[in-house]
Amino acid sequence: MAQRRSQKRKGTGISKCPTGIRGLDEITDGGIPRGRPTLLCGSAGSGKTLLAMEILIRGAREFNEPGVFMAFEETQDELSENVDSLNFNLPSLIHDKKIAIDHVYIERSEFEETGDYDLEGIFIRLGSMIDEIGAKRVVLDTVEALFTGLPNEDILRSELRRLFRWLKAKGITTVITGEQGENTFTRHGLEEYVSDCVIFLDHRIINQVGTRRLRIVKYRGSHHGTNEYPALIGEHGFSVEPISAIGLSHTALHERISTGIRQLDGMMGGKGYFKGSTVLISGTAGSGKSSIAAAFADSICRQGKKCLYWSSEESPEQIVRNMSSIGIDLQQHVKKGLLLINSIRPTLFGLENHLVNLHRLVSEFNPEAVIMDPITNLEAIGNSNEIKAMLSRVIDFLKSRHITALFTGLNQDGTHAEELNVGVSSLMDTWILLSMVQSSNERNRVLYVLKSRGMSHSNQMREFILTDCGIDLVDVYTGSGTVYTGTARLTQEARDKADAERLRQSAEKTSRELDQERRMIASQIEILQTKLHTLTDELERATGNEKNRLEAHERFSSNLARVRNAGK
Repeated sequence: MAQRRSQKRKGTGISKCPTGIRGLDEITDGGIPRGRPTLLCGSAGSGKTLLAMEILIRGAREFNEPGVFMAFEETQDELSENVDSLNFNLPSLIHDKKIAIDHVYIERSEFEETGDYDLEGIFIRLGSMIDEIGAKRVVLDTVEALFTGLPNEDILRSELRRLFRWLKAKGITTVITGEQGENTFTRHGLEEYVSDCVIFLDHRIINQVGTRRLRIVKYRGSHHGTNEYPALIGEHGFSVEPISAIGLSHTALHERISTGIRQLDGMMGGKGYFKGSTVLISGTAGSGKSSIAAAFADSICRQGKKCLYWSSEESPEQIVRNMSSIGIDLQQHVKKGLLLINSIRPTLFGLENHLVNLHRLVSEFNPEAVIMDPITNLEAIGNSNEIKAMLSRVIDFLKSRHITALFTGLNQDGTHAEELNVGVSSLMDTWILLSMVQSSNERNRVLYVLKSRGMSHSNQMREFILTDCGIDLVDVYTGSGTVYTGTARLTQEARDKADAERLRQSAEKTSRELDQERRMIASQIEILQTKLHTLTDELERATGNEKNRLEAHERFSSNLARVRNAGK
């Protein structure tokens, strides 16, 4: 790990000492100032001692920089017990001469002011431990105890300045902890002379939920993040979420990923969601949001890829049981390690802690898709703006890793789609809306794609049916401008089929009658035509006979005339 030691960073002007704490090195642009003092300040319980100890331990373990911890309040055993909960084996590091701890006990009642005094004893003890293990880092926790224990503050301030100059001259990276004052960062103005880097830790209560945040108040000679950052003390120590580093520079992929429902894929160009996009499934209670989410998770895992399912309503066992009732077997994916279901009540942590926890889960599990079901439960610990800001960070983080994210959101009965309670619809690439249609004394589910950026998609409504064999989408039935679903659809379809059959039969009867009349008329025409032909023939014969008689008469007359002329 020694090769990770920071050198002078380009553009910072000073050398950095990496802390090894996820997120903190990022917002400090490489770590705390090397060979200079850094002040950690905050109220009681904000995590100053744990953060200082972790900087020391990670320096010894990961960067081969031994450290000295001088405590003015807690003993070595107490410190070991405290950090043991973070999986840090402090006794082992002490045994290997990588960490040295000294507890300096100061009790004001045991002091008798007989003249000037100094901190020479501390100089000697600290110098001895530094030389013994070759320390590169030193923690003083907390120097506020010196002000409580020693009577003359002016002399103490002067001695502390001398101590910090001495440590700086030795090139020791020093971390000092101090208690927050009423309207100041520390009670005794430590930041005035420990001012190369000042880090403020805050532990506040919002909606009865504890929230930790960290802020770089000052960092002389270096770029650094200036916002408040979510901080978390977890089972692996401190972590900080560097939200300022997240932007809109992620790549938009053209690859498509199945929704897990064949008909829904068909509604989206036959291919499903864009890989790395964000999808919102919103609807009223019982409309089937979690079922669509489970179908998507099942589809991802069937491809041999990982899916993280973050639930704030149901336990993993309950989710597996409920989805098995519609033919979706999630347990097989859990056993194979492809599906991780993380169930947690939103009120257990603040929004920032949930954000940091989600980052940790994604980084450790490395999923192809993430499902958050439902996001509207976060309203218990934050307002709409806070939730939208938190989800913006989640979305940017997931998009930067090309992870497809599916969120479910609850709409109250009667809530219009455009009034989604946490106002995150604008952040989503695809928005699928589920609604309940009531007719014939029953309620049925209807689905439609409200929007899907970058692709052609259906604008038709589909009836959403949960069966023993999975999810089915069927065309809704419309008649006389009314949408029919469920029993009403079946009834109306049967009624319309009967009406159509009656019309068909009536048309066939009319056709038969007309055809019969046509044939009768045709027969009559045929008889008349035959009669016409007969009459025509008779007329032609009669006309011929008459012509013959005329010709015979003419010949007779002609012959008679010749005979008369001959007798004269």
